[in-house]
Order: sequence, then C-alpha cells, then structure tokens
Amino acid sequence: MWPIRTPRLCIRPFAEGDLDAISRLLDDCFGRESLAARRAWLDWTVRNYAALARLRQPPYGDYAITLVDGGRIIGSVGLVPSFGPFGKLPSVGSHAREGAERDLFTAELGLFWAIESTHRRAGYATEAARAMAAFAFDELRAARVVATTEHLNAASIGVMRRLGMTIERNPDATPEWFQTVGVLHNSARGR
Repeated sequence: MWPIRTPRLCIRPFAEGDLDAISRLLDDCFGRESLAARRAWLDWTVRNYAALARLRQPPYGDYAITLVDGGRIIGSVGLVPSFGPFGKLPSVGSHAREGAERDLFTAELGLFWAIESTHRRAGYATEAARAMAAFAFDELRAARVVATTEHLNAASIGVMRRLGMTIERNPDATPEWFQTVGVLHNSARGR
C-alpha cells in the first residue's frame, strides 16, 4: 500500500528520523512550537499507523509528501475524521434537509494537505491530494472524501476545484471552521 507514487512525489508514512523535516513543515504551515511538542506529535503519528492497522481501521493520519528527486519532505497529506454538520450541504445527499436533524454532526472521510511555503504554487498539493483521494476510492472503497477550509483560503479552495470537488459554503455562520467545504464522490458509486 505504501508508498504511493506520482510522477513527482512519493507519499509515505512519517518515520522517527523525520523530526527536523516535520518541525520545519509544521512551523512553516501552522506556527512555531517547541521541538518537544513536534517530537510528541511525530511519536504519536508513527504509533498511530500500527495501532490503526492492528484494529483494521482506515489509515487515518498525516503522511509525508517527498520529492521523488532527492527525497526532501515538502508537505503532508492525509485522511482524517472530519466531523461537522454535513447535512446542511446538498452534495452530501443527506436526508436531513429540514429541522434540527439538518444541524446534527456526522463523520466524513476528510482529505488534508499542507505544503511548505517554498514549494507552493507548483501543483504539489493537488498532485498529492489527488493521489490520496484515489487511494481512498480504490483501496478503501470510500463513497466520498471531503475537505474543509475558511472562506478566505483561496489556495485550498483552488486545490479543491482542481480535484473536481463540488465546492459548497456553509449556509450558517457556525461552526466557524466549517465555512467552505469541498466534496468529491467516488466515480465508482452506483456500479
């Protein structure tokens, strides 16, 4: 199953030796934290792969995006549980269109990506996210994947569009993190 290869990228599990690279990436994308905090995140991430496999659960978590040429880690992509009021969105196809049930939260398979700033605007996020979505559809047989972001995150919304996601806006102001949602359905559904 791993690694997943594209023409320019290799997507693989993070390893204990990736501490400097993941610290650089996470600091760049999400703000600085201590090396101890990054080490704890990396330890948890590495242990998570084995724990989920033992439980026969989807391989949730972050995976390293490396360049085929040289092996440098330039980003992270992954599948995460995404919990939100998806019944508000027409493309999810929920039966809950009216009343209180529409506002109840459900779990979806979330697609996540982050690219180091020096490697943005080169199509890496789209390439990695497309490969991860294909894995979710072909290997996991997922019905759909979703991605969420803020209304002002034009770069992520652009990735959603290039992936062919249906882009929807939360019709309500809350929750604040559930603003723009991309939904991509498995083309094999109904077969």
